[in-house]
Amino acid sequence: MKSPIHYAKSGDVHIAYRTFGDGPRDIVLIPGTISHVELLWELPSNVHLLKRLTAFARVIVFDKRGQGLSDRVADLTLEERIGDVRAVMDAAGSETATIYGWSEGGQMSLMFAATYAERTSALVLYGSYATMKSEQWAIPPELAERFLEEVVTHWGEGVLVALNAPSRRDDKAVVQWFAGIERAGASPGSIRDLLRANYEIDARHLLASIRVPTLILHRSGDALVPAAAGRYMAEHIPGARFAEIPGTDHLVLDKETQDVIADEIEEFITGAHQRLQPDRVLATVMFVDIVGSTERAAEIGDERWHELLDGYYAAMRTELTAFRGREVDRAGDGLLATFDGPARAIRCAGSVRDRLRKLGLHVRIGLHTGEVELVADGVRGIAVHVGARVAAQAGADEVLVSSTVKDLVAGSGLEFADRGVHVLKGVPDEWRLYSVE
Repeated sequence: MKSPIHYAKSGDVHIAYRTFGDGPRDIVLIPGTISHVELLWELPSNVHLLKRLTAFARVIVFDKRGQGLSDRVADLTLEERIGDVRAVMDAAGSETATIYGWSEGGQMSLMFAATYAERTSALVLYGSYATMKSEQWAIPPELAERFLEEVVTHWGEGVLVALNAPSRRDDKAVVQWFAGIERAGASPGSIRDLLRANYEIDARHLLASIRVPTLILHRSGDALVPAAAGRYMAEHIPGARFAEIPGTDHLVLDKETQDVIADEIEEFITGAHQRLQPDRVLATVMFVDIVGSTERAAEIGDERWHELLDGYYAAMRTELTAFRGREVDRAGDGLLATFDGPARAIRCAGSVRDRLRKLGLHVRIGLHTGEVELVADGVRGIAVHVGARVAAQAGADEVLVSSTVKDLVAGSGLEFADRGVHVLKGVPDEWRLYSVE
C-alpha cells in the first residue's frame, strides 16, 4: 500500500496527507490521539483495513496539525482542525466524502459534518464520544489530570498500548512499534496540550445538527471509552444507526475486527441513500449593535450620522472578509453575520469592536453557535434568536458569548469571564454567558 506524501495548505499550516486507491467515492479518515501518515499505516491491521476500504473507495488519510509530518503548531481548536480537513479534501480534489472518525477524531468529525454538510456524504464514528464529562463517560478533573500525567511521563515508551489495547500490553513487538509511533508522531508537550483541550470540549450540542447519514460503531466492552458514550450519540443524532462490535480493546489491532468494521462501512455507504441538499447547518451567529445610536444621531445630525454609518458598514465588510464571515442581514444600525467557526467569529468580534472605537462608535456584540435554517433571504431558527438575546445582554464594547461557543473553542487561548446565568427573553431554559477578555 505505497502512495506518495503530499501537503495541503491550511492557512499558513502544512498538513501532510496521502491517498490510497481510486474507488468511485471518497473516505476521509480522521485519526485518534496520535497520527503519522507513514508509520501508522504500516501496522498490519491498518494495512488490512486499507485493502478492504479501497475495494470500494478512495481513502484519504492525513496527520493532524501538530503531529506526524504536519507542521508543529500550538493552535488545536476544533475550528482550525476541521479547516485542515477541508484543506486536505480540496488538495486531494474531493468534493464530498464519508468522514470516518476514530476515537478522539470523533469530535472533529461531528463538527465537520454539522458545519460542512454539503461536503459530507456520510459520517462514520468508531469508539468515539461527544464529551468526557457526560453521565455516559464521566471523568472527574482530578482523574483526568492523573491520566494526563501518566501519558506525558511515559510518552515514547508505548504508553498508548496499555491505555488503548490492554490485551496487548505484554506484547513487546506491539509496544515497541507504538513507542516509535509516539516519538515520531508528537512530543510529550503537544500531546499534553491536545488531551487537555479535548477534555474541555463538549460537542453534545452539535448532535442534533447532524443531517447526514450516520453510522456509529463501538466495541461492546471498550475498556477506555464505554459503549454508552457511542450509544448516546446515536440516540441524539437524527436517524443515526448504532452497531456494537465484540471486544474490549479500544484500539483495533486485529484483522478480524477490521473486517467487521469494513463490512459495516461498506454496507452503510454503498447502499441506496438519497442525499438532499442541506437546509440546516451549524453556524456561529454574530449580532452587532451600536450603543446609544439614537442619542448619537440626534447629537451630530442626520448627514453626519449617515456618513458615520457608511464608515461603520464599510469597516464591518472589511472585518467579515478577513475572518471569513458572511453578512446576512441589517436592521437599522444592527448587523447579523454568520461564521463557519466560533473562534474565528470571536476574533472578528474583537477586531470589529477595536476598529469601530476609532470611529467613535461603541458596540455590543453577542455570539452563539447552533443549527440554523438556510432560507432565501438569510438564516433563521432558535440559534438566531439566542444570538440576538445574548447581544442584548452585552454592555458597551463587550463581546458576550453563550456557553456553547465557549465549549467549542477550548484550546484556542481565548479567555472568558463568567457573566452568570441569564433568562433570555422568548428563549427556553437558562443560559450561562461569558464575556471575552
